[in-house]
Amino acid sequence: MVNKLMAAAAATSATAVTAATILTVPATGAGAAASFGPTPGVAPHPAAGPAPGRTAYGPGSAGVGDPYFPGAGNGGYDVEHYDIRLGYRPRGNRIAGTTVITATATQHLSRFNLDFAGDRVRRVTVEGADAAHRRRGQELIVTPRAGIPEGARFTVAVTYDGSPSPGRDPGLGKTGWIRTPDGAVTLSQPVGSATWFPLNDHPSDKAAHTYTITVPDGLGVVANGEPAGTYRQAGGRTRTFRWQSRHPMAGYLAMVAIGRFRTVDGRTPGGIRAISAVDSSLKREDLARLHRTTGQVTDWGVRMFGAFPFDSTGGVIDDVKVGYALETQNRPVYPGSAETPLIVHELAHQWFGDSVSLRSWKDIWLNEGFASYAEWLWSEQHGGPTAAQMFDRAYKPSAGAKMWRRPTGAPGRDGMFDFFPVYTRGAMTLHALRTAVGDAAFFRIIRTWATSNAHGGVTTEDFVRHSERVSGLPVRALLHEWLYRTGKPERPKSLTSPGRIATEPRLNGGPAAGTFGTEVTTLRGRGR
Repeated sequence: MVNKLMAAAAATSATAVTAATILTVPATGAGAAASFGPTPGVAPHPAAGPAPGRTAYGPGSAGVGDPYFPGAGNGGYDVEHYDIRLGYRPRGNRIAGTTVITATATQHLSRFNLDFAGDRVRRVTVEGADAAHRRRGQELIVTPRAGIPEGARFTVAVTYDGSPSPGRDPGLGKTGWIRTPDGAVTLSQPVGSATWFPLNDHPSDKAAHTYTITVPDGLGVVANGEPAGTYRQAGGRTRTFRWQSRHPMAGYLAMVAIGRFRTVDGRTPGGIRAISAVDSSLKREDLARLHRTTGQVTDWGVRMFGAFPFDSTGGVIDDVKVGYALETQNRPVYPGSAETPLIVHELAHQWFGDSVSLRSWKDIWLNEGFASYAEWLWSEQHGGPTAAQMFDRAYKPSAGAKMWRRPTGAPGRDGMFDFFPVYTRGAMTLHALRTAVGDAAFFRIIRTWATSNAHGGVTTEDFVRHSERVSGLPVRALLHEWLYRTGKPERPKSLTSPGRIATEPRLNGGPAAGTFGTEVTTLRGRGR
């Protein structure tokens, strides 16, 4: 049982989510653009650009070349903003809406692709003019009336409707748009967002998001970012909720939760805005515990990893039948309940995975290893086993054990969410680095990694170089062994002295007091 934290201070600061008037989801035309064949001699975009006949316009690629998801993402443009406008009816699980994408061309485009696996496309426009479109698998292929020159900023609007179904990931089960008893929630890692809105679905292209969601009166909407208003329609049958997430976000982290929720909008003890929600079937005490634990863990993360990278923190506990939680930006989603270790894991992802994002899915240990090691650090500083003790526990299996066979830094598509190689050995890799360089250098490494790469994209090679630069020590061979060797690595040794490393960092006055349960490693397979 986790310690009961300082409930009174957090609870008294809570206030109800407030809102201002916004517009409802606009009605959209039903006329679909015609399909197309080859389009030779595409005219240039009206924006200033090279003269026709002198510059070749070509199609953007149908994927970004990710080794695990070759079809994910698209080439030829960079997205700046998604404006997602949806109307939802729980009966029949029906949605209808328009997503408006603002992007910049990174080449001279004759056509481009979006990732979109769901629903019926009714209309596509580029810069307000109807654009030809066709579908091939998860690809929505768009040909504008005029070519778009490199460097031009443009908008594409896709109008669609239907009854979205979740995708399935072999390691996780349902992803994407998932129905709940009173609505729906989106949990989209790794490529599930394409089940409910068109996008450039790869974490290497992050963008701001705005949501305008209209639902039957009596339901609520929680999403990424911060609330920007609600509006009840004339007659009181529907309500529209608007949320804005101004910080760049990978598409798989986009989250909308629709249902009946108890909510609280307050501040962490350190002053960060915190918006939390729990399904109405849960008790008020569940909301209070989620809110205060989230506040404590967020403030602890600031002391450990640097400034919180977003404008608000929080969490959502929903009645969703999946076997995992997800670090959806600003407020993770938890299935049914949220114990402290899981909250630590998902909130650590706000730094490691959400703000500092992957450029390739093969480096997923940079997300999960860091979040898992954050659990070890929390335990170490709150009366539980130390990180060294948990490392020793995980290191016990013999060299011939199957768990050592999958490399952490390249687990393969089917092994992305394997618990030991990616989560546990990822955490062990960080502890091996800590052992090698000592506490002072290690905590500088992880803190500056989070702050210097905030809102950017990284690779494992970037982390190796960063670790050597900050520590001044040759750790490449050590990290390579722990990340890529298919077998049990040698026990790490100090590169600075044979002395024993400290068990706790002492940042901003040292670790917080408290007690914590000991079985920290058994639940973590549920966190992503």
